[in-house]
Amino acid sequence: MDSSPAPQTKPLVVITGASSGIGEACARSFSAAGHPLLLVARRLDRLQALNLPENVICAQVDVTDRAKLKETIEQAVQKYGPVDCLVNNAGVMLLGKVQTQEPEEWQRMFDVNLMGVLNGTHAVLPSMIERRGGTIINISSIAGRKTLPDHAVYCSTKFAVHAFTEQIREEVAQYDVRLVNIAPGVVETELLSHSTDKKIVDDYKAWKSNMGQPMASEDIARCIMFAYEQPQRMCVREILVCPTRQDK
Repeated sequence: MDSSPAPQTKPLVVITGASSGIGEACARSFSAAGHPLLLVARRLDRLQALNLPENVICAQVDVTDRAKLKETIEQAVQKYGPVDCLVNNAGVMLLGKVQTQEPEEWQRMFDVNLMGVLNGTHAVLPSMIERRGGTIINISSIAGRKTLPDHAVYCSTKFAVHAFTEQIREEVAQYDVRLVNIAPGVVETELLSHSTDKKIVDDYKAWKSNMGQPMASEDIARCIMFAYEQPQRMCVREILVCPTRQDK
């Protein structure tokens, strides 16, 4: 049996954290554009419920499991060819004050928000360098550009994502590989529901309500598609985007 990749008119795109929010919106956008997809998330049922075309692989993988993530990506490559775009979207936001927050929550944020990005990048970057092409899009946050109340550890992870993205971009630019940092402000997603401090969550919700209408996941997906669809000779290094009325 011929095990070579099936012929495709569009190249393979990998999206982590694709079961909801920005990841789900990206999955729908890239699928509508005709790309075969590998969608990665911990909730397989949510991936399958997207009901995307047959050229979409849904995989239940935690991005902190480096070996499993790499293996899953390699299986998708065997079917659809090399990864042309990786969207490192998986993330958690556990707001809290350092003096009272459970250290396990710090670890979870660093494991997912930073190590997940490193694990995905490690799996696809060597091939991109060898092929002299490809795009890695990392979903950071405005919290990776400035500090915010009760966001100390979350900000630390997102500042790290920004620094990692910029440095690797410099190192691989000569190979025509692009790294893009997407830094959204407040988006209506499930992220806030991860936090366990009720007062902090209530304060955040009050702040969010004062800014009118937060951005939708589809708004960020459009930013991602814009950056990706530019000619390979052009790298949109960063997109920082917030609701018009967001004041922080």
